Amino acid sequence: MRVKDEIHERLSAAFDPRELDVVDDSESHRGHAGYQDGGESHFNVKIRAQAFETMTRIQRHRAVHSALGKELVGRIHALALDIDA
Repeated sequence: MRVKDEIHERLSAAFDPRELDVVDDSESHRGHAGYQDGGESHFNVKIRAQAFETMTRIQRHRAVHSALGKELVGRIHALALDIDA
């Protein structure tokens, strides 16, 4: 399974978001640190879910990282998060 699909699947299961957009932005980082052939190293995630309503910004980021898991996060060089309730 592609990393993009794993991210989408795990976040969908954890937060039941009303909006979730996962973009593999790896190609725009070609030649930079962390880039790997075939992509799947740099991602932008936009997620909107009621679960984030009472959380602070830091709590939201921690919740997303926890939902993704250490193994998956460890395979990603850069993860930009746009999180809101």
